[in-house]
Amino acid sequence: MNWLLLGEIVYVLIVIAVCLRVVYDTRTTTKTLAYLLMIVFLPFVGIFIYFSFGINYRKNNMYSKKLFEDEDMANRLTNILSNYSKEAFEKGNEALNNHQNIAKMLLKESFSPITYHNELQLLNNGEEKFPAVLGALKEAKKTIHFEYYIYEDDDIGRQIEQVLIQKVGEGVSVRFIYDDFGSSDIRGKLVKRLKQAGVEAMPFLKIKFVALANRLNYRNHRKIIVIDGQVAFVGGINVSDKYINGNKNNDLYWRDTHLKITGTGAWYLQYVFLCDWQFCSGEKVELSADFFPRRPEQQNPGKMLQIAASGPDSRNSVILFTILQAIYSAKKEICITSPYFIPGDGLLDALSIAALSGVRVRILVPGISDSKLVNAAASSYYSDLLDCGVEIYKYQKGFIHAKTLFIDREVGMIGTANMDFRSFDLNFEVNAIVYDKDFVMGMAEQFEIDLSNAEKIDPFRWQNRRGYLKFLEQLARLMSPLL
Repeated sequence: MNWLLLGEIVYVLIVIAVCLRVVYDTRTTTKTLAYLLMIVFLPFVGIFIYFSFGINYRKNNMYSKKLFEDEDMANRLTNILSNYSKEAFEKGNEALNNHQNIAKMLLKESFSPITYHNELQLLNNGEEKFPAVLGALKEAKKTIHFEYYIYEDDDIGRQIEQVLIQKVGEGVSVRFIYDDFGSSDIRGKLVKRLKQAGVEAMPFLKIKFVALANRLNYRNHRKIIVIDGQVAFVGGINVSDKYINGNKNNDLYWRDTHLKITGTGAWYLQYVFLCDWQFCSGEKVELSADFFPRRPEQQNPGKMLQIAASGPDSRNSVILFTILQAIYSAKKEICITSPYFIPGDGLLDALSIAALSGVRVRILVPGISDSKLVNAAASSYYSDLLDCGVEIYKYQKGFIHAKTLFIDREVGMIGTANMDFRSFDLNFEVNAIVYDKDFVMGMAEQFEIDLSNAEKIDPFRWQNRRGYLKFLEQLARLMSPLL
């Protein structure tokens, strides 16, 4: 018997079977083609990568359970939250009135209310964020809910740890969710210390060797803090010393953005956290007035805010939809900052159409990146955008990690989602959408400062760069749906 021939036949049959599985199981065309190319042209390795990162063996069971448990909670909150949305539309402001389609789409798709009576603070870099976080945590009276993708056992991580432990001693209920992949640094000693002190700590999708394949790919990239149901933080800054410029452990300038919310805007972040907590802990959370406290009536409607949260459990990519709707509603200007800019066809077309229609589109991306492969894949998209008149800037002062967008200096977005396939399809993400001219003007001022530390790509020079660079970028682009 010719064993070599038999082996080849078996391998071909396996490849065909895997390819059929990819076609059946993968939702997007670009990702399907990427996996098919990888499986065909990378013998054995491509199949291993697909089964390690391309599928989720228990996706239906895992997320249907979460959605079933969340449904009861959502129904109980409906009456409260819907009233706030109606009142917000009635009170309105120019920014909300001009961009109602964003708000209405998000309200219909994920029942995220438009809230008002909010005070907002834009926090640039860790040196602004962490003092604000520590100060707010120390003021907690009843509950602290803490959810992070990356939490490290370093100086700032231990400072926050000590405050959480202190608050437990004062009778405050503290719940802590950490991503088991992103926060692998704390699985041992720090989490053990928190639990011993009375903090309820849970990993999101705990990684076990047997279930490694389906748990590495779907990560919780959210950064959420909610204190007493009325003060919240969300944005791009993880808990790590590297986000604090001037820190002895940081040798690279790290430019990032976070948002502090005081008011009813914290409520939907609270809801997102409680959904995640139910999923991680397996506990049915009993709703309490402490989670969603009523604030004294105020004459000033304050800042108007909405939260977009999505993940692999979502029917649609809510965050991508809000970004697309914002781009299509722009009349004058679109400004985007993203550390990982790998747009899909829909986003690429939307930006191109906006620029060709006379909207000024400016995109700020890293000049110094923490991933050469991602940077190369992102670069492969620049020519298409430059041809349409989009302005692209590369940040030079350090690594820009902020995830922000604003349009017409009226509506702004700050959150955890990058402009890439992973954030839109695989990760659990959350963004805040602000409908307020004054606040967005602050975002615009910081954007202009960031541009002063960036180099604008010259379209002519970019098109005439060396051929081997273009080739390598196109190769990286083939992998972009998988990055």
